[in-house]
Amino acid sequence: MRLTGGRLQPLGCVLALSLMALVLWEIPGAWALDNGLAMTPTMGWLHWERFMCNTDCTEEPDSCISENLFMQMADLMDSDGWKEVGYEYLCIDDCWMAPQRDSKGRLQADPKRFPSGIRHLSNYVHSKGLKLGIYADVGKKTCAGYPGSLGHYDIDAETFADWGVDLLKFDGCHCDTVEQLADGYKHMSLSLNKTGRSIVYSCEWPLYMWPFKKPNYTEIRQYCNHWRNFGDIYDSWQSVKSILDWTSSNQRTLVSAAGPGGWNDPDMLVIGNFGLSWDQQITQMALWAIMAAPLFMSNDLRHISLQAKTLLQNKDVIAINQDPLGKQGYLLRKEDNIEVWERPLSKLAWAVAVVNLQEIGGPRSYTISLASLGQGVACNPACHITELLPVKTKLGFYEWTSFVKTRINPTGTVLLQLKISQTTF
Repeated sequence: MRLTGGRLQPLGCVLALSLMALVLWEIPGAWALDNGLAMTPTMGWLHWERFMCNTDCTEEPDSCISENLFMQMADLMDSDGWKEVGYEYLCIDDCWMAPQRDSKGRLQADPKRFPSGIRHLSNYVHSKGLKLGIYADVGKKTCAGYPGSLGHYDIDAETFADWGVDLLKFDGCHCDTVEQLADGYKHMSLSLNKTGRSIVYSCEWPLYMWPFKKPNYTEIRQYCNHWRNFGDIYDSWQSVKSILDWTSSNQRTLVSAAGPGGWNDPDMLVIGNFGLSWDQQITQMALWAIMAAPLFMSNDLRHISLQAKTLLQNKDVIAINQDPLGKQGYLLRKEDNIEVWERPLSKLAWAVAVVNLQEIGGPRSYTISLASLGQGVACNPACHITELLPVKTKLGFYEWTSFVKTRINPTGTVLLQLKISQTTF
């Protein structure tokens, strides 16, 4: 989603409903998304928050949306350890296109900024052991005004497959009705599957539905690998807080929708940029792991601090995010500006995040009853507890009736992992 003049862009995509019916009735909806992808949350890099729609390669050659930018990021994802810890998708967002389709009705990259074409870029990304993501829109135009996929779903899916694309982020600007928006998302899902290529399908369908009616997440999950629910993230603590608040307020609906193959997407990681303090960066990393969120960094890997890089590449936290059980975590309780989040993990383990939302004063202590965690079973009859963030520390062996005391910086988070003691069985 993009904001224009501070207001949401209007919905809009007028479909040829007769063509839609032919596609939709061919394959039962429950089978629509059967691509075997995103069995754990997708990880990668996405250009939007950091680089936005910068198309001025004359004045800003190092930060404009161009093949050079993505090739440089691919080089770094390959050489600087990002690929090894799981960040495998290098994703292009809006503003890559030429203003018009070609003579055969196909999308084409801007010839000045992508002179070698997307197929060449895809080959380059694949040569680095990475995968390429691209952006399109369900409506008449993209959010930035480039050609939309309305009336071109099949040919666009075929084009992306021909180019060797591995992920499609499909936005929802410029549609007229929520019904036609939904039909467009379904149509593109089926069109992608028809290509025979494995393409992760990243939707913004529920984001554009929420202002009008509650989305049907059972249906959305049948068509999408992950889906945005809330507005774009900004490089600010207020933005991160608003996403967490909205997610926890709607968690009864969201948590049950998530699982292997389909995830709630709270938007990009802005760690390593300008707007978050160190403690706030820890909070974003910890809570995105608890929420089983896709981990799409949006930063400049050429100019990232060692501290931010170490956080983003923290294997223990990534392991929580990628836990194969595939259960999204949730807010357990909130009291006096302290939030406790928890997430069930495989092998009877649990992750627990304690967040200090108070923005005045210093670090605060908070004591947790272990019997209150994980519906009483997280540490029953006993467990080993390790603090993973902000600093990895083995806290030791605790019995079910014990209490653990934490100390959390303002706007910071302590992330704990609880593992049932093997000696108790």
